Amino acid sequence: MLKISSLKKLVTDSMAIDLGTASTIIAVKDRGIVLDEPSLVAINELNEEIVAFGQEAAEMSGREGRDVIVKAPLIGGVVADFERTKKMLAHFVKKARSGGSNIAIQAVMSMVSDVTHVEQRALLNAAEDAGIGKVFMMEEGLAAAFGAGILPTDKRASAIVDIGAGTTNIAIIAKGSIVHSTSERFGSNEINDVIATHLRRHRGLQVGEETTEFLKTNFVSTYLPDDISRTIEVRGRDVQTGSPAAVEITTGELYPIVEGIVRRIAQLVKDTLTELRPEVAADIYDRGVILAGGGAMLDGRHCGRILQMGICDRGGGSRDGDKPVRSTRCRICKDRSPKDN
Repeated sequence: MLKISSLKKLVTDSMAIDLGTASTIIAVKDRGIVLDEPSLVAINELNEEIVAFGQEAAEMSGREGRDVIVKAPLIGGVVADFERTKKMLAHFVKKARSGGSNIAIQAVMSMVSDVTHVEQRALLNAAEDAGIGKVFMMEEGLAAAFGAGILPTDKRASAIVDIGAGTTNIAIIAKGSIVHSTSERFGSNEINDVIATHLRRHRGLQVGEETTEFLKTNFVSTYLPDDISRTIEVRGRDVQTGSPAAVEITTGELYPIVEGIVRRIAQLVKDTLTELRPEVAADIYDRGVILAGGGAMLDGRHCGRILQMGICDRGGGSRDGDKPVRSTRCRICKDRSPKDN
């Protein structure tokens, strides 16, 4: 396991790779984020060959050709399909290198804190087979702290809540090391699932991933909406007849089921904080919680639930602003000034 203070010599002319359940982000020193695409592959079922990667595969999802299926080779932040993960990563690395000069093939990759040795080995093998010469693994919480601007010399503790698509990671960082961490294999994709289940069971409408993702990011709220009667028309397939159909739903209808997922994440945070030593707990009370990951971008800001627990949140953002950290690895390849080392 690496400390933040050990990374500077590793990231020179290197990549930082966030191989996530929903998306893959690659950053390169002096170039910043060079790739941000869905972690998807499109497969021809007749010959099992991959016909599209990333964004191109995502555009096929839900509207695939007769012999094509779109799959996510990673589930819960770990490799579920080794061969396709290897090919997808190789494609993304090659794409990230184009336009760059003299980029050494070495990379820092993130992993969930509760990863098993078998799962870690699968990630390492996939990266090595993808053409990356040296691979350095790092826990997601530590990578998120680095991306948020936490210094390795900071002796006071900071709390990171990284809400991904398939995992939620909570890490307490002090002096460039993890003091305490917790990881659970659930994330914002749970919201997609409960929305689809609700529409199918209670409204008789079957919808696809694109529709549930749109509802999650543009319509539902993680806090009680001011106007619970606001409506939107949702189109899909009638469960009974199989015909195209549409129903109108309200924010008030979806709020209770989404709130249940947020409450589950908040309870995980609360349980983690109760295990901290007094000095660490005092630092977290003073500094609040930094939110990271795609799940932290939802309307209503999950920090609202954390505030209800009596934690003085400072805005749920990085040290550079008041917005959630976009990617846990988005700034790992940036130059650090001498005082940061």
